[in-house]
Amino acid sequence: MDLNFFNQTRILDGGMGQQLLAKGLISKGTLWSTSAILDKKFHQLVIDVHLSFINSGAEVIVTNTFSSRKLRLIQNKVEEHFKYVNEEACLLSIKAKELSKKKILIAGSLPCQTDTYVEDKRDSKIIEKDFYEQAEIIAPHVDFLYLDVISSGREIDIASNVAEKLNKPVLVGVHLKKNGLLSTGETLSEILQKYKSNSWIGLIGACISPEIAGNCASDISKLNIPFGFKANLWKVEEPTPVKTFNTAKPNEIGTNPNIALGKREDVSGKSLYKFYEKIVNKGATILGGCCETTPEHIYEISKLK
Repeated sequence: MDLNFFNQTRILDGGMGQQLLAKGLISKGTLWSTSAILDKKFHQLVIDVHLSFINSGAEVIVTNTFSSRKLRLIQNKVEEHFKYVNEEACLLSIKAKELSKKKILIAGSLPCQTDTYVEDKRDSKIIEKDFYEQAEIIAPHVDFLYLDVISSGREIDIASNVAEKLNKPVLVGVHLKKNGLLSTGETLSEILQKYKSNSWIGLIGACISPEIAGNCASDISKLNIPFGFKANLWKVEEPTPVKTFNTAKPNEIGTNPNIALGKREDVSGKSLYKFYEKIVNKGATILGGCCETTPEHIYEISKLK
């Protein structure tokens, strides 16, 4: 792919997992969107959600592999399906691309390998092994890897090195707190100074509120790298890991995250457009959505191209 792809305004997709639930997915345990891969009757729904974002203006879709990290599968006693759920999610995204007949790119979601929104404090070799095992399944099917909601510089560094070994460019998705810092207290400037790799094609604030995005845009614009945001629409400005609100056992129906984290009704597509218009004026070129953003939101922000 063109490594300068994000030097001009590009539109990413919105929140796959919450769209699947809104459209009828029955999630089991803490598998969330991976339930739609394990149960083949939901495969067409995954394709349809991808297509809904493409048809709303997304130039990049993200594979439905966020909850297919190995530890999540082990916790839900389905680890034997690790290769299948990651590969099948990629194939469904490819199918959606083919059906759309549009020249979109596919980003491989390579998520934090333990709990979302917090630092992975395990030994670096263990983290590297987990990243590599998931990435090597995803990489052959995608244009680049998207480091999906990562909360520490060390994890970004490890995952970036894995991507380099697999010869894949990387879009770095960093989760930020209200103060604009990672959960470790690191600044984005420190992350770039310590860990920036030649494989990086952009840096985005991942699964953060539009308000945090707006507050961070000026600082990120000074870092000399294509940047942007995949904002969420949770009511809770600093979301917590799934284990804090979903205690469903394997094969039990899981709790919809929006029951605990809330779903904002005050941010329509036009409202998100206004938020993003301000960050585009500060230099942002990578525009998309995360949890609870819909095709309507993507359609409106696509007008910023």
